[in-house]
Amino acid sequence: MAIHTTCDGVRRRDVLKVGVLGGAGLALPDFLRMVEAGQAGGGKVKAGIFINLAGGPSHLDTFDLKPKAPAEYRGLFKPIPTNVPGVEFCEHMPKLAKTVDKFVILRGVSHSIGAHRLGSAYVNTGTRPLPTLDFPGYGAVATRELPSPRDLPPFVAIPNVPTQGPGFLGVKYAPLNTGTTPRPGRPFSIRGITLANGLTVSEIEKRHNLKKDLDTAFTGFEKDNDLLDGLDRFSEQAYQLITAKRSREAFDVSRESPAFAKPYGSTPFGRSCLLATRLVGAGVPFVTMSTGGWDTHRNNFSSLKNRLLPSFDEGFSALLNGLSERGLLESTAILVTGEFGRTPKLNKRSTPGGRDHYPRCMFMLMAGGKIAGGRVLGKSDDKATFPADGTGFKPDNIAASYYHNLGINPKTVYHSTTGRPITLVRDGEIIPELFA
Repeated sequence: MAIHTTCDGVRRRDVLKVGVLGGAGLALPDFLRMVEAGQAGGGKVKAGIFINLAGGPSHLDTFDLKPKAPAEYRGLFKPIPTNVPGVEFCEHMPKLAKTVDKFVILRGVSHSIGAHRLGSAYVNTGTRPLPTLDFPGYGAVATRELPSPRDLPPFVAIPNVPTQGPGFLGVKYAPLNTGTTPRPGRPFSIRGITLANGLTVSEIEKRHNLKKDLDTAFTGFEKDNDLLDGLDRFSEQAYQLITAKRSREAFDVSRESPAFAKPYGSTPFGRSCLLATRLVGAGVPFVTMSTGGWDTHRNNFSSLKNRLLPSFDEGFSALLNGLSERGLLESTAILVTGEFGRTPKLNKRSTPGGRDHYPRCMFMLMAGGKIAGGRVLGKSDDKATFPADGTGFKPDNIAASYYHNLGINPKTVYHSTTGRPITLVRDGEIIPELFA
């Protein structure tokens, strides 16, 4: 995906961080050591998809238009009807307008953190950030709580989502970052999983058998060494992941029929949505995606109209329809959010104006799992400056509801490395209307 820098200098780019294969010097067995999760949760496996709209999208120009507000608030876009009577949103999302029956719009989401990094930390975890503790993101918690097949990675980030870190849970719950997004007409490879340079599964098997012979020769030296036993175990898991047909095929978007792939389009975000559909269908428990550029202090309307909204409209609608077509939407919990909204009143930094950071009122989207789509929950006031009821939804409540949808108890208590008990979502309660 494209490189984006927000106004406070936080770079939204394809960086290789801890948890990525290769750039940080991690071989596949090293990655598997880090992401091995426990088998807690025991019940039916739920898949999760988290979409990060990095930079903070304008609520007034997307899902919460105010056509009757004064000109300096309402902006340039007009509302259009959707396939749900009474629900309207921006004219530049016509494909999503035909898909509203599959998701819920949450309006009047509100918090008080207007900085990119801290705002992202809040909405990506459901807990207000603290300087003394790094809370885990949704994907890390899902990696710990949801069962995962041994021949698939439990948590994949496309191309990477730095805001979805493992926090105090530790790096073994970090995601496998793809490092890039699929491109139409080109093979998609994941370093450490895809076989490159003419390497075949047969070659891998020969090398694996040689390693087993060497291990046998040195068994006497290793039998009392727990560390080497662990190395053997994770190397074996890496071998299973590389040679497993299901793992290699899960990332191979070229296997999709042209008819199924076409609605996803050719943008990086759309192709990421196609890959996410394949991964969830293959059995990967959690996938995150990020699409940036929403920090529209300048040229808000041209950026939204010409670049941001068409890509999001195409990709997200295709994701919902594709999951539904394959019978996966009811078992996949989806959450879409930026770190905050944008100022209701236009600034004068460009013509016809831009919008600045505004956490007091924003939108989020939820779909799948136990959530029935086709509804709008919450409401903002006549200028979208605050929640209409004065309270709105907190990110904590959204997080508690999302975990509930995943089948994870939001009041689960973990312990930090120092033994400190920490409630997963301390201040949030489940929003019952979401599951009515």
